[in-house]
Amino acid sequence: MREGIAAPGAPGAIGPYSPAIRAGNMIFLSGQIPLDSAGKLVTGDIAAQTEQVMLNIGVLLKAAGAGFEHVVRTTVFLLDMSDFAMMNTAYGKFVVDPPPARSTVQVSRLPRDARVEIDVIAVL
Repeated sequence: MREGIAAPGAPGAIGPYSPAIRAGNMIFLSGQIPLDSAGKLVTGDIAAQTEQVMLNIGVLLKAAGAGFEHVVRTTVFLLDMSDFAMMNTAYGKFVVDPPPARSTVQVSRLPRDARVEIDVIAVL
């Protein structure tokens, strides 16, 4: 059984996908970019963009009945790997111990020309 999850306060999908899907006790969040709740790209440095992404993730997790303590895996997509340290500091403000498994990769471009995108897998 699959259930689509969206949340007031989180940006809606900008394509044919669900912001999040619950399947049994697992929650899969689509990659989140730094859009505010009105769908506008947050400007600023990588820290500001990462914080918005993590806020969006938190809102979607809450709508699914979860929190950052349920996150087991993340993938971070960076436009520029030289942003890694600042992204890591902003990201670290949200994760809980033990932190989830994570991969971080540099990509050539992200939707809406964002500098960061993060997807999440959580288990209830």
